[in-house]
Amino acid sequence: MGSKLKRLAGYYKPYKGLFFSDLFFAILGAGITLVIPLIVRYITNNVVVMPQSDAFEMIVKLGIGMIVLVLVEMFCNFYIAYYGHIMGAKIEHDMRNEIFGHYQKLSFAFYDNQKVGHLLSRITSDLFDISELLHHGPEDLVISVIKFVGAFAILLMVNWRLALVALILVPFLLGYAVYFNRKMKQAFVNNRARIADINSQIEDSLAGIRVVKSFGNEDTEMDKFKAGNARFVDAKKKSYQYMATYNSGMNAMTTSITVLVMVAGAYLITKGSMPIGDLVTFLLYINNFTEPVKKLVNFAEQFQNGYSGYERFLEVMAIAPDILDKPDAICQENVRGDIEFRDVSFHYAESNEEVLKSVNLKVDAGEYVALVGSSGAGKTTLCSLIPRFYDVSEGAILLDGVDVRDLCLDNLRKHVGIVQQDVYLFAGTIMENIRYGKPGASDEEVIRAAKLANAHEFIMNMEDDYDTDIGQRGVKLSGGQKQRLSIARVFLKNPPILIFDEATSALDNESEKVVQDSLESLARNRTTFVIAHRLSTVRNAKRIIVLTEDGIAEEGTHEELLEANGIYAGLYMMQFT
Repeated sequence: MGSKLKRLAGYYKPYKGLFFSDLFFAILGAGITLVIPLIVRYITNNVVVMPQSDAFEMIVKLGIGMIVLVLVEMFCNFYIAYYGHIMGAKIEHDMRNEIFGHYQKLSFAFYDNQKVGHLLSRITSDLFDISELLHHGPEDLVISVIKFVGAFAILLMVNWRLALVALILVPFLLGYAVYFNRKMKQAFVNNRARIADINSQIEDSLAGIRVVKSFGNEDTEMDKFKAGNARFVDAKKKSYQYMATYNSGMNAMTTSITVLVMVAGAYLITKGSMPIGDLVTFLLYINNFTEPVKKLVNFAEQFQNGYSGYERFLEVMAIAPDILDKPDAICQENVRGDIEFRDVSFHYAESNEEVLKSVNLKVDAGEYVALVGSSGAGKTTLCSLIPRFYDVSEGAILLDGVDVRDLCLDNLRKHVGIVQQDVYLFAGTIMENIRYGKPGASDEEVIRAAKLANAHEFIMNMEDDYDTDIGQRGVKLSGGQKQRLSIARVFLKNPPILIFDEATSALDNESEKVVQDSLESLARNRTTFVIAHRLSTVRNAKRIIVLTEDGIAEEGTHEELLEANGIYAGLYMMQFT
């Protein structure tokens, strides 16, 4: 825990000025609250017995002094509340950048086993709680210590017997706090897991709202949400039970301290051992004596919230990206596009079942190769190994004779363009989505890419042409239009290697023809891998590779494979007879 706290404290480093000024004003404000009751004691014990004219003059001076102190305290509280929160927001900003940057480095293997809602929870609610801890934690701790120690020292000076009476219940307060804080910690961890589940469920349901409505399953989704929401309430109930017991017990004990001091003070006054002004001072200081304990209660609760969030933050940050650049990674320029698979085998990290087995394949630069086979044969996986979305389990993949694991990741992926069946378009305009292929591209370059992808005509018929907002995931566009935008994006990227992953299988015949023309235009003079279920789209491929669970089973042109009357011929007959 010590090393974790040290690492957490490191986030203050860029904001040392804000941090120390926040603590300074916290100390100053706490000091003022200790001074004012001493002035009141001086008035009640000394000023009231002065001659009337002297007493009036002294009361005015002390009154003005106390007003000045109150104004200074008000400024201190404003500074703590405003600039302290600014510091917390900046630290939250830094941590959010850090975790989002880390998300970008993690491979497909990580996201295969994660829910978006859980990842979102770590970057929103968790970080907010951490920033609240980093802002309020140190100042609450400093204020509490100053007020508690200062008030107790002053009370000892005023009347040590009565001070010891006030101290009697403090050990019970601390023991009570420690016990229930331990109980609350696990409850807060459970709360976080439950809210992450709810976030994930909401994200899943809203992202698939069209499927929900098409099946008329709104009530089913509502029932699922209510069940998750109920589990969250159950988790909250436990934490609220501990908090309620904790707070009610603390309030009872602090009130008991006031009662004890009142009774003991009254007894001492009746015996003539203490002036009544000292009892008034004690009663004024009791708040300064018990308030720090309440602040420590809040700090303990805040610490449990913030620290459990920080542990979840560290869990993600501790996940090392499994696909990284080597220290001596090469950045290739002028890539031709020769691809060679040498005895490649692959299985997913959580499974020993091989998806690909001893695949050997050589594709020359500019060659157009089609991959066919039944579902689960590993066609998409094979192509995903080229840009290193996953790394091979055995063997090697070479680009222009160099193992892709020896290349810079950014450089490697810059040379590979992918058009998928499930097109992902971002919320925003058509221009922004095409420009995603080359972020620094000019408007003219974007329009040229759209024309090459046969997309310019339909774009110009849109309400705001290239500035048309396409909605979340491009919901305002047809399947063919979305596909042509994704092709325009790759045209703009202009890579030497292309992967078409069943890019037309979800389209109607008319859209398929337009998109197919765009794909063939894009593939010209580029090394191209086409994954296809519709065999009609690969008839013109120079080479067709038939992939099975045992590796490459057949290879040849459309005519050669039909003549061989093997697996490909069987698949073809199933589709066209």
